[in-house]
Amino acid sequence: MEDIEIDEVATPELDDPVLIEGLPGVGHVGKLAAEHLLEEFDGELVRRVYATEFPPQVSVDDEGVAELTCAEFHAVETDGADLLVLTGDHQAGSNAGHYRLTSTFLDIAEEFGSERAFALGGVPTGELVEEYTVLGAVSDAALVDDLEDAGVEFRADEPAGGIVGVSGLVLGLGGRRGFDAACLMGETSGYLVDPKSARAVLETLEAVLDFSVDYESLEDRAEEMEEVVGKIQEMQEGPAVPDDDLRYIG
Repeated sequence: MEDIEIDEVATPELDDPVLIEGLPGVGHVGKLAAEHLLEEFDGELVRRVYATEFPPQVSVDDEGVAELTCAEFHAVETDGADLLVLTGDHQAGSNAGHYRLTSTFLDIAEEFGSERAFALGGVPTGELVEEYTVLGAVSDAALVDDLEDAGVEFRADEPAGGIVGVSGLVLGLGGRRGFDAACLMGETSGYLVDPKSARAVLETLEAVLDFSVDYESLEDRAEEMEEVVGKIQEMQEGPAVPDDDLRYIG
């Protein structure tokens, strides 16, 4: 196959769709958020993007049918805006691959008439989070005020080290193409899949794009993760081993 191949599955009429990127990253925050949008709004698959930069593997469905690893675009119609949602299970394996793939993703978004983009992701705190703050970065300073009105925080030099992968390049390359691009990053420990952070990011997106979505299924996943976190905390707070018993270890 070619380095990048695109399957045109469907081409629905969309009204100035907003590109929403939710590929895997810290806490799987962006991926969870994007998948929740697809579940709640019954997104329509419109493009598959295959690339030799993805891992050499296939996914296997419940019937045993294999599908080559790819990224997917879905068209989503909400009550506030049309969306073009990009998600998948992997990012590129090299720096050059990130650039090539992101350029392809932006090409597809432009074909559908997108001029606005939001990259969704997480920013690690290194500790469990109680109050979920959404941090922001933009391709143009003129975009800051509207996001601050929606509760997004902009902090100097955060995230430390910048934004890597497709999310960063949606801003960098997208901005060079004239997209109004922003990255919404939910605070997360960085250790676990974080549905609560994904919800915080989606609630911000709701406020900015003026749509509403139900969170029942995401709440269920959050409760499951709380059980996992509780067990981890119990293990961390377990009884200390008496010195006399240390002789039995290793």
